[in-house]
Amino acid sequence: MSNQEPLEELLNEFKQGQFSANLTSKQRLSLLKKLRRKRPAFSIDEKPLGKIRGHDIELYLDVERHDPPVLRRPPYPESVEIRKEIEKT
Repeated sequence: MSNQEPLEELLNEFKQGQFSANLTSKQRLSLLKKLRRKRPAFSIDEKPLGKIRGHDIELYLDVERHDPPVLRRPPYPESVEIRKEIEKT
């Protein structure tokens, strides 16, 4: 793969695949590189990756954060000795 047009070369390799128009070129290139690197997870032989007729699916990615917000704790108070050193500087 040449450095000049990696996106076009990867798109040719995955020409049957359909990608969201919302992806930037950089995001699409990153996705295609990951698909190539993890090819055994998506294909059992050397056939081109792409659309498998009769097995269309839609994926909806949930990007909302489900984790609780980070708990903030007040800093530990300094010892008297450390406070004196801080005040000296």
